[in-house]
Formats: sequence, C-alpha cells, structure tokens
Amino acid sequence: MKDIIEGRVWVLGEDVDTDQIIGGKYLTIIDPDELKKHVFEIALPEFAKGARAGDIVVAGINFGSGSSREHAPQALRAIGTGAVVADSFARIFYRNSINLGLPTIEAQGVRAIFEMGDPARIEMRAGRITNTRTGASVTFPPLPHHLLELLEVGGLVEKVRLELAARSAGTPA
Repeated sequence: MKDIIEGRVWVLGEDVDTDQIIGGKYLTIIDPDELKKHVFEIALPEFAKGARAGDIVVAGINFGSGSSREHAPQALRAIGTGAVVADSFARIFYRNSINLGLPTIEAQGVRAIFEMGDPARIEMRAGRITNTRTGASVTFPPLPHHLLELLEVGGLVEKVRLELAARSAGTPA
C-alpha cells in the first residue's frame, strides 16, 4: 500500500451489500482470477470488464452490509481495486478488507464530490481524498498505525508470514 493512492472512480449508491459485490452463486470459486470476473455483476455490470488496477470504488452509507463472507473484499482486491471509500461500512466488511490488504476508508460526504470516472487522489496518512478534476476534497481520520501496517504488507496473512519468517531466521519482526 502506498501513502498516495490515485485512480479513476466508480460510484455506487447506499447499502451496497456483499451479494451485490459478488453474488452468492460464486461462493464456491476460490480462484481470484475467476472470482474477479463477477464483481458487481448486477449492481454495476460494466465494472468487471472496465475496471483497471488502482481504480477506486466510492459509495454512500453502509457499504458491504449483509453476510460476513470474505469473497467480497477478495474479489475487489483481485480485480486490482486501489481502495474503497464510503460514508460508512458494515464493520465485518471493513475488517475483512483491511485483513486482506484492501484499503478501506470511511470519509463522510465522499460520494457527493465524485461522478463516475472522476480522477481521485487519496492521501492515506494526511487523511484526505480529492477529486482532482474539480478540486473538491473531504477529510477522514487517518487509519491507526497497526491498520496501516497491515495494508503495507498486504494483509494479515502476509504480516504473520513475515513475522514467522523473521522468528525462524532469528531476527526480530
């Protein structure tokens, strides 16, 4: 994860649940390359084919509600989503995303400053997201150090792998 994330914005509405992110019929898929073909299949059908690495998903309140499945943030990460920014998140989706290394940011009023396709710049440590087309921006509380650390190494599994490797090599993690 970089301190600065820049990408093109995909705008969604409020109450986007995990079934809208990745439909329940795809829960048997474990291959990320296959899973990413079905992201937002109903809610935003052009996303799976049109998304580019680094693109940013912007939404309203309660993003990621519904089931606690990890498939939703896994699919978003697999397609190369640079970050998900919303007015608010379902807690389990938020934590699953961070644990999987997907930057997930709560920024009140973010949806109001973007239109589909606008360019965005996120300053993770400064706590600001800017629409670089219009200059409008909103601030957010920067993520705590321990969550930034998880994102920097690619998620919880990667952090544990690094710590175990450091221990077996006899060096502090």
